[in-house]
Amino acid sequence: MKQEKDILKWFNQELSEKEIANLKASQKTETLSKIAHYASQLEAPEIDAQKALEDFKTRKLSKKETKVKTLNYKQFLRIAAVFAILLTSSYFLFFNNLQSFETQYAETETVQLPDNSEVVLNAGSKLSFNKKSWKNKRDLELDGEAFFKVAKGKKFTVHTDAGTVQVLGTQFNVKERENFFEVTCYEGLVSVTFNNETIKLAKGKSFRILNNNVEFKDIDATNPSWLQQESSFTNIPLSQVIEELERQYNLQIDATSVDTNQLFTGTFTHNNKDIALQSVTIPLKLSYSITGKNVTFKNYDAN
Repeated sequence: MKQEKDILKWFNQELSEKEIANLKASQKTETLSKIAHYASQLEAPEIDAQKALEDFKTRKLSKKETKVKTLNYKQFLRIAAVFAILLTSSYFLFFNNLQSFETQYAETETVQLPDNSEVVLNAGSKLSFNKKSWKNKRDLELDGEAFFKVAKGKKFTVHTDAGTVQVLGTQFNVKERENFFEVTCYEGLVSVTFNNETIKLAKGKSFRILNNNVEFKDIDATNPSWLQQESSFTNIPLSQVIEELERQYNLQIDATSVDTNQLFTGTFTHNNKDIALQSVTIPLKLSYSITGKNVTFKNYDAN
């Protein structure tokens, strides 16, 4: 640091003879002499302050104004809306090929499939399939109950949470509810897969799983009873019957004061709410009260 100060003093000729001698001893005298020579040749440019001020004012006055375009918010929204519509349309056109059908309470629906197969959905049920791949793969997803009239062709598969049903061309009914799975064959041959086991059902045969218990039975009907506006049961817990009553009549049934595990065998109509309720309660020695859509089941001896 002291050396640098001494060099500056040497340029300004402020060193004593002794200090110059010490500096020359520690530095190359030739280099210092060259630096001093070229430094003396440098001249600071002369500046006309008045002229510089006038030039600055002129530049400021002649400066071009920057054009600022205001964003038209409404126009932006219109463009965004059009883009969203195009994007949504493209998705449904190219990617979304899922066809779905769903019935509400007290409602049934007949669905015509692309191969002219027919499906009748019972109340509170949902059916879906991929319409794009249908020609090569006749697969459906079912949640609820449906009756199928299948046109002959490639393998026809119905998937449920409880099991899978496969046919080539036949008529059958599939019912999948909570703790209940039933497949009934009305024509042809039906293949049912449950827990990795496959069972063949011929015409007039029914396969049922109730609370994980497997049952087989014979039927003599030509169609499921619900297509004739009736629900039929054979040794079914009252809780299952109540759920079907609620689906067919859009009711809320309170059965907390009765035994809903007791078994019911019988039929109730879909056309008359009071007759339907009596058809279920009387054989089980129950009574009911109704207010609007709310129904309460009680034992006969209850106060």
